Parts: sequence; structure tokens; C-alpha cells
Amino acid sequence: MNRYRTQSPDTSVAAERVLVRRYREMSPHEKLRIFRQLSRTTQELALAGIRRRFPTASTRELQLRLAATRLDREILRAAFDWSDSK
Repeated sequence: MNRYRTQSPDTSVAAERVLVRRYREMSPHEKLRIFRQLSRTTQELALAGIRRRFPTASTRELQLRLAATRLDREILRAAFDWSDSK
């Protein structure tokens, strides 16, 4: 009995094999392009969520709140004199 389990419960073994094979065939440039697109999309979604929670925030505050999703509070305070608790 094959005990292989896919990385995602809604993906078939056959589909995952195709996906893994395709990733192996990709050049480093292709993988980097996909990574950059995913990173950009993630940032845009995070910013949309911040805008929704803080509709009156200035552009600077939005950017700082976005930075706060990735940076340590002490870094934000030291670099930008800003704390997300303000």
C-alpha cells in the first residue's frame, strides 16, 4: 500500500507529481519570477487589509503598518520613530 500523502489534502497524487516535475524543470530565473510575483501579491493583499482596518490612515501610516508585518517593533521605533500602538 502506498502511503504517500500530498502536501495539500485537496491535491491528487498525480497532480502533485506534475507540479513537482514542472518545478524541477524551471530555470532559477523562472522560479525567481514566480517568487517575486507571489511576494508582490502578498504585499498587495496585506496592504488592502490594512486599508480596510484603517480607512483614514495616511500613506505613510499605511506603509509603516505594512512594514510592521515584517519588521520587529524595536526596528520600527528606531528607524522610523513609529510604533504600531500609536
